[in-house]
Amino acid sequence: MFAPTARRAAAQVSAQASAYAPKYYIPRTVAGMTLGTAVQYGTVAAGFGVALGSGALFIFGEVPRVRNDILRKLPFLDNYYDRTIAPEDNAF
Repeated sequence: MFAPTARRAAAQVSAQASAYAPKYYIPRTVAGMTLGTAVQYGTVAAGFGVALGSGALFIFGEVPRVRNDILRKLPFLDNYYDRTIAPEDNAF
């Protein structure tokens, strides 16, 4: 009447099999990925994200809004990105 799912079919087979038969295990997946696969993909994606984000920050580091609002807030880079002009050098 009803077709059993793969998990139920494996459970029924393992209940009827002898103690010396191989034990079947059907891993739980979401969108075709197990937890270990998702962790591996997440680690790779996080590495690429950090690399691209830090690269974009330093490429756009000369834009005044990025320099003043983001990069000067970092503790060791505040003096490096300080672009103030001395009063004696200011023409205005």
